[in-house]
Amino acid sequence: MRKLTYTELLHQRLTLEHAQRVERHPIIVVLDNIRSLYNVGSIFRTADAVRVRELILCGYTPSPPRPEIDKTALGATQSVPWRAVASCVAAVRELRHSGIRVFAVELTDESRPYDSLTPEDFPAAFVFGNEIVGVQPEVLQYCHAALAIPMYGVKHSLNVAVAAGIVLYEALRCYRRGNWEYLPPQVSADAPAHCSP
Repeated sequence: MRKLTYTELLHQRLTLEHAQRVERHPIIVVLDNIRSLYNVGSIFRTADAVRVRELILCGYTPSPPRPEIDKTALGATQSVPWRAVASCVAAVRELRHSGIRVFAVELTDESRPYDSLTPEDFPAAFVFGNEIVGVQPEVLQYCHAALAIPMYGVKHSLNVAVAAGIVLYEALRCYRRGNWEYLPPQVSADAPAHCSP
């Protein structure tokens, strides 16, 4: 085993120009009143890695250009399509109206496991809420469902940027499993359609 060199990694990655034109996964990220610029930057970087369709910054979620966002985004603000929307409710209603299934990543009395997604859930949007109070109740009422990440320790939640990484990569795995043309050759098309382990 050998670590790849920086030059080898560059040859495997999209250029910024290509990233702005390439087809994107049908995954949308909605940030509902995130307060930390560093969390926003980190989520931009994850959104770039997953090649999401769009990142929607709602309410008082800070938007680029800001040095604090750039510090953790490391250029991803240039490669991820994004927009700022004053009302998260309006953004979620618009997504629903366009036929996108909307999932709040939130602890509710009806939350289902984050790894219970199926290929039929796409295109999908995932709403991540404020670091203290989570997703607003008025936003929850417009979501199709809520997803929860199991917690086995003392704390009941993860940092929002960490939660976004977990959920978005699970969503990507599920979507790609249900769309065989995107799979690497060594993965069998006979794999089950449901994405849970």
